[in-house]
Amino acid sequence: MSDSVVDQQSDRSTTPSGRAAWQARYDQAVAAGRVRDADFTTLSGMQVEPVYGPAPQAEASDERMERIGWPGEFPYTRGLYPTGYRGRSWTIRQFAGFGNATQTNERYKMILARGGGGLSVAFDMPTLMGLDSDDPRCPGEVGHCGVAIDSATDMDLLFSDIALSDVTTSMTISGPAVPVFCMYLVAAERQGVDITTLNGTLQTDIFKEYIAQKEWLFPPEPHLRLIGDLMEYTSSTIPAYKPLSVSGYHIREAGSTAAQELAFTLADGFGYVELGQSRGLDVNVFAPGLSFFFDSHLDFFEEIAKFRAARRIWARWMRDVYGATDEKALWLRFHTQTAGVSLTAQQPLNNVVRTAVEALAAVLGGTNSLHTNALDETLALPTEQSAEVALRTQQVLMEETGVGNVADPLGGSWYVEALTDQIEAQAEKIFATIRAMGESGRATGEDGEVEHEVGPMTSGILRGIEDGWFSAEIAESAFQYQLALEKGEKKIVGVNCHTESVSHELEILRVSHEVERDQVSALGTRREQRDDAGVRGALQAMVEVSRTADNMIPAMLEAVRAEATLGEICDALRGEWGGYREPARF
Repeated sequence: MSDSVVDQQSDRSTTPSGRAAWQARYDQAVAAGRVRDADFTTLSGMQVEPVYGPAPQAEASDERMERIGWPGEFPYTRGLYPTGYRGRSWTIRQFAGFGNATQTNERYKMILARGGGGLSVAFDMPTLMGLDSDDPRCPGEVGHCGVAIDSATDMDLLFSDIALSDVTTSMTISGPAVPVFCMYLVAAERQGVDITTLNGTLQTDIFKEYIAQKEWLFPPEPHLRLIGDLMEYTSSTIPAYKPLSVSGYHIREAGSTAAQELAFTLADGFGYVELGQSRGLDVNVFAPGLSFFFDSHLDFFEEIAKFRAARRIWARWMRDVYGATDEKALWLRFHTQTAGVSLTAQQPLNNVVRTAVEALAAVLGGTNSLHTNALDETLALPTEQSAEVALRTQQVLMEETGVGNVADPLGGSWYVEALTDQIEAQAEKIFATIRAMGESGRATGEDGEVEHEVGPMTSGILRGIEDGWFSAEIAESAFQYQLALEKGEKKIVGVNCHTESVSHELEILRVSHEVERDQVSALGTRREQRDDAGVRGALQAMVEVSRTADNMIPAMLEAVRAEATLGEICDALRGEWGGYREPARF
């Protein structure tokens, strides 16, 4: 792609009618009942407008308006909807999971009862690695960093008395995401839910595993095969479900800069667009099912600028590079989680303040949903009390501060707009580097164009993974930040400044060893009671489908219905596809 993508002009001419066009769309939303019946005044009772911008006579002469625009209009810098949060507040989606499925189910019921708007599942390490709880590699890990899920029966327990037809559920898992998704579908079937009506999000982002989190099962190509099958299946069968949540969160937590988080994440997103198109899918049909997951760190204005730049870049690339024409295919919808890496074990009560600042940045940046970390998460999984404080942090922002009254209230700020432009420019340079890696050493066709199995961005990502480029870039950024901390150029209160304190040690959540013992015992009983020959037959049928070009989801669903375990499904595919070992780099 040429260097001119950032500079390309939008179809929407920003003339003095820009405000009028926004007003017309806002009025339509009001007439259709898409604006909440709520008090949109200040604490002192002053009326505020739904959006602010230049006066009509000044709009045409402000060259920035081509990039800034108005809420709900291309390039969506100021948000996806003309109503902002007046139409719908962000979804409070608290990430939770610990111990066994029954214990986590109780936490979910607490979150929903106290105002949570959706669920987000945290899985334990064996589940994230596609292993069963009784695997000899798993002692001491079962139920400790999330919930243990071994088969569809665990998923039944996880959502017991929670109607999956009525609640959106996000599942943060990538390596074994597809078999876990199948378990979720079977749990919904057992509730009597029509699975075609389900709504939720599956992370499934395998690129960021190779780049940052390191929880893969197979080499990249088989993972992309499964993701392509998932995209096809959900696009045709469960249209409201989002099969991919392209994740920058783990990239940032690994030590990247804000611009690197943005660029690596959007590049991964472009790779999945290329994957869909390589399968013959219509970009206007499958692209609305892609969502994103970002970190909100402590540099308040930088984070707001990052979120605004993300929407603008995605819209331009989807239109100009990938040919999307439907408005929803241009939209970048994203979930945000406050920065776990910013939490400190020292003076942990300060973490409430950090989380509140990060949450406010996410809201001012226009996040669609939000998780706020608990103050004790640097030490352990949150207690019920600290989880409630994290939930209440969002509710205070939503109910008391008025931040949702005006769409993009910082739009037009000289500082915020300059930061937005700067982060966008840095991201474009990184895109060019990634694409260049994909061009290197590849054959050209008769038309002189470089040939790619999937697409040019995908080729660059795979080359960058294999060469260790992404990891090296993140490591260098993390090293430079650590140097700045040790020199005192960057500050962390309670760590390298203001270290005196009257704080006492926190009471933390401890997961009993009995959780692992009971989970292993229940898994053994489950295996004894199932039709073992039926399980083996279903697994063999799934493997046979993997050797063809057929979609693997139906065969995997049959294995899950027979109570094949996660480890058995993943081991069957490991036997077919092999494992993956990251090349050593020094």
